[in-house]
Order: sequence, then structure tokens, then C-alpha cells
Amino acid sequence: MLTVEYKLNLLAPAAGERLIAEGRVVKPGRTLAITRGEVYAEAAGKRTLCALMQQTLIVLSGRADG
Repeated sequence: MLTVEYKLNLLAPAAGERLIAEGRVVKPGRTLAITRGEVYAEAAGKRTLCALMQQTLIVLSGRADG
């Protein structure tokens, strides 16, 4: 897989005791796949959304490196 497009929105400082990242495949495809991700900072049990990401990937299975 290779990246076709990648977008990242930084929304807040990642201040806290730990970072939690959640990702999912929005649309799997034979040629293109769309994914999304969210990153949260956790402090005192409260989560703050720090970043949003969206990515388009191209699937190159069965092709030789060139």
C-alpha cells in the first residue's frame, strides 16, 4: 500500500497523562482504501480530541516493485 493523500488537522495540544489513538477503515476497496483516525489526550479521566486524520491509500498487491 502507498499513500495517495493524507490530511491531518491538529486541534489541541496533546497535554495529559497518555495519548489514545483510534483508527478505522471507512471504505476498503480493491484499488483504493479510505481510513480515518482520531487522537485524544487523556488527563484525570477526561479526553480531549487533539488530532483528526484522513488517508487515501492505493493497494498495489501483486505488482512488482519498480
